Amino acid sequence: MKEINIRNLIITTVIGLLLWFCPEPEGVSPDAWHLFAIFVSTIIGIILKAAPMGTMCMLAVGLTAFFQLLAPGDPGRSIALSLRGFGDKVIWLIGISFFIARGFIKTGLGNRIAYLFIRGFGKSTLGLAYGLGLADLVLAPAIPSNTARGGGIIYPIMKSMALNFGSDATKPDTHRKLGSYLTLNSYYMNLITSSMFLTGTASNPMCQKFAADLGVNISWMSWAAAGFVPGIVAFIVTPFVLYKIYPPELKKTQDAPRMAAEKLKEMGRLSIKEVLMLITFFILLFLWITGDLFSIDATTTAFIGLTILLLTSVLTWEDVKSEKSAWDTIVWFAVLVMMASSLNELGFIGWFSDLVQSKMGGIHWHYAFPLLVGVYFFSHYFFASATAHVAAMYAALLGVGITLGVPPLLLALMLGFMGSIYGTLTHYGHGPAPVYFGSGYVELKTWWSLGLVVGVMLLAIYLVVGTTWMSLIGDF
Repeated sequence: MKEINIRNLIITTVIGLLLWFCPEPEGVSPDAWHLFAIFVSTIIGIILKAAPMGTMCMLAVGLTAFFQLLAPGDPGRSIALSLRGFGDKVIWLIGISFFIARGFIKTGLGNRIAYLFIRGFGKSTLGLAYGLGLADLVLAPAIPSNTARGGGIIYPIMKSMALNFGSDATKPDTHRKLGSYLTLNSYYMNLITSSMFLTGTASNPMCQKFAADLGVNISWMSWAAAGFVPGIVAFIVTPFVLYKIYPPELKKTQDAPRMAAEKLKEMGRLSIKEVLMLITFFILLFLWITGDLFSIDATTTAFIGLTILLLTSVLTWEDVKSEKSAWDTIVWFAVLVMMASSLNELGFIGWFSDLVQSKMGGIHWHYAFPLLVGVYFFSHYFFASATAHVAAMYAALLGVGITLGVPPLLLALMLGFMGSIYGTLTHYGHGPAPVYFGSGYVELKTWWSLGLVVGVMLLAIYLVVGTTWMSLIGDF
């Protein structure tokens, strides 16, 4: 019972029951309202950690099928529709990409790339920060688990560098020497690179799915084209601004390139498996970029990449079976996507969009756009999961914006970008946050205060630079 928080589970259940037995609003069908009650209680249960996310999602599937909300009077079809999320290609794109990320970690190629950038840029603290960020940027397109990328590859190297320069997490008087700055910067850079690619973090394809349900099509290339410029501006500005407002005591790290060179020497020449992993990486990038020309979607490309890694023994089937985080993600993503998509099909999202539009009194989209993005961004204080936040609010806010006349692709992409950068706000805001905060280099008060400052700065960059850039490339 350690995984179950009885008190929070009771709270979740009570909220769900109150919603269930509330009279449905005019214009909403009973099935849509009851599914909404299950959906809301599932999200609240995830936020409160009433039970593991997978447990909450399985409970939601069971209730949806039992009450036949998706196919009244047809039990067989109801359970089939309740499980249809597992057949969604977006879910498998996310899951397979976790397996591909395992290839980078298993072969050591991810570490090699990081050390190469440190060797080239690490003579100063600021250069070291950019070097670690560049490694994250290079890996981001093919490793959608930003927790695996940040926590599994970048963080251990970052911590090792900090320790080598006398900044020890167990000695508070040494935190500001180097470790505190590198910890925050590496986390922020991870969020920025996550926003730049459809495969940069797991929740991005979820946004793509919800946007498609509302008639907005986003490809891998259109996401990258729109996100690259604001992402690069944020990538360049963030380490420098953080360096000024939260300066490390150590400004020069002359030994960092030497340390990185020694690590590279220990690793030796590229192994056959690293070469195969690198070739697969370039194949993935090529097909993701040119997929529209060959009618190959992102999920098919991910299957091709995984097949190559399995056939060349870079990965084994045991590696795939043991990747628990991937299978866990497939389960709860599939259920959340099923419920959110079904709410749209049952007319709930349309009803909610029309309701908000009537309350906003015909506000011009130029004002509605930043308002909706700002609400989505700052509401992340209430979410301990980026995925839960996307599932709860993305489709609803996108629907509202479309009814208010906001260009659909502009809003869909901007909300998608926010799904990464709002993680700056708290120490639980995104997958890698517990890893970096758990290092002990940054106090809670500092994490939240600097997270707000950097978060507002990134929000401004994406709204101003991102909107301007998307208007130039014709996204609206």
